[in-house]
Amino acid sequence: MTSNAPPFVVFGYGSLIFKPPPHVIAQVPGYLKGYVRRFAQKSHDHRGTPESPGRVVTLVHKEEWDKFSQSDAFPHDDTVWGVAYTIDPVHETEVRWIYNGKLDIYGVGTDGDEIVIISNSYVGRNDNPSFIGSEPLDILGHRIWQSVGPSGPNKEYLFRLVESVRQLSPSSYDSHLYALEAIVQHYKRHGQGIANNDDDGEDS
Repeated sequence: MTSNAPPFVVFGYGSLIFKPPPHVIAQVPGYLKGYVRRFAQKSHDHRGTPESPGRVVTLVHKEEWDKFSQSDAFPHDDTVWGVAYTIDPVHETEVRWIYNGKLDIYGVGTDGDEIVIISNSYVGRNDNPSFIGSEPLDILGHRIWQSVGPSGPNKEYLFRLVESVRQLSPSSYDSHLYALEAIVQHYKRHGQGIANNDDDGEDS
């Protein structure tokens, strides 16, 4: 007996771009309109420690972000590129609990027409205790450069994410990520702000 239920599709905008969720049967690049991706969440257990938390990206509604991010360097950004993963229906229950929220992914089909895919994705909220909000790029870049956690250096997370976004599509772009990459690469070239080590390890 076949099911008429729509497929369960997860939108990866952070580490899921380069570390896909389990039980994927199809994937396609796409982008969200009306959202921003920002390094606005503390990482106490992966890319930092409780004493010195790193930073990871979260997805925030553009209207919400504008309310408490007057210092954002790219106030006109409203597009987030990522990957839509279709999950094997047999394992949907196993994967579903990780994700919440329904979003539209806009992309371009093979015939040039815009396509829309319903997806699931975690959306950051400013009442989350790990949500740090907007920080000046130079301060944020220095934090990413120096932070290290059980999953490896925070800068490795940034570099892998930037490279993954670049490879999604000829049109994929993220001003926030690319600006942070330039800042952290500067530290890498000049050896400034080293607080831990400079080894680029893999995620666990």
